[in-house]
Amino acid sequence: MEPEEKEMLKKTLELAQENNKMLRSIRRGMFWGKIMRVVYWVIIIGAAIGVYYYIEPYLNGAIGAYGGVKGDLRSFGNLFR
Repeated sequence: MEPEEKEMLKKTLELAQENNKMLRSIRRGMFWGKIMRVVYWVIIIGAAIGVYYYIEPYLNGAIGAYGGVKGDLRSFGNLFR
């Protein structure tokens, strides 16, 4: 093998190794990005469920009060018929 060919082969090997390192880094970043996206959505959905669980009694009370007011308004409207 001639010295020029040997040098080209050496440079090609170095480039291939550098590309391999970069590709591994990109894949690792994608992997952790996917994990963080899943964690993000679990936190968002969990927080929404937690807030609903915390606010549910107040919502039920407000809905009940609205139903009571609605019934009172209907009975008040029936007085004038």
